[in-house]
Amino acid sequence: MHPLKEKLEELKTKAKGLSANELIKFVSEEFGPRVNFATSLGEEDQVILDMISKAAPAIEVFTLDTGRLFQETYDLMSKNQKRYKVPFKIYYPDTKAVEEMVKTRGINLFYESVENRKMCCGIRKVEPFKRAVANVDAWLSGLRREQSLTRSNLEIFEWDDLNQKIKISPLMDWSLEDVRRYIKENNVDVNPLHAKGFVSIGCSPCTRAIKPGEDIRAGRWWWENPQQKECGLHNNPRRPK
Repeated sequence: MHPLKEKLEELKTKAKGLSANELIKFVSEEFGPRVNFATSLGEEDQVILDMISKAAPAIEVFTLDTGRLFQETYDLMSKNQKRYKVPFKIYYPDTKAVEEMVKTRGINLFYESVENRKMCCGIRKVEPFKRAVANVDAWLSGLRREQSLTRSNLEIFEWDDLNQKIKISPLMDWSLEDVRRYIKENNVDVNPLHAKGFVSIGCSPCTRAIKPGEDIRAGRWWWENPQQKECGLHNNPRRPK
């Protein structure tokens, strides 16, 4: 067994009963520079960023610029860099890989098949993500259980088999109402697209606003089945797909 994987039960015991804010501080003390935070600048990620800035400002915060993000996302990224005194880093996909993909499959290949969409996510997100977590033992995510079918069995501490790291989700059991209450009480900046019906915001061609009554992940890859709606960063073989 991987030595990091053996730490999971110990971490669960030590962190039992901690609030999200306390958990982030605990993780920073436990891992030091060997933990970072992956933000896609959604509401949950903005909450975690605000908590990091107050409880553990040494944690590196990184995001993936796929080259297909909304302008509103870039504007929020800029606001974060100015407001929060934490280390930020932006990762980009390999230029040659993108060029070859677009040349052989087309600029909007992701609409044509799940295989194509996963290839695009793999090149634009998964590969840069691997570089982002290459030198850490653990990474923080903004995942919550109620976000989708693929996340319903989420745990605060999980084993990221793809990257051989520990994945930590401080807001695992938060509701969307909890998230928005924190945002209001702490005056946290959010993407203005949220006010237009966008709940989960990713790449521009693959994200739309949701309709009243729709699942909160319905706006992501809306042409696919719910069981397939992950980009590859959060797939867990032990979790139902």
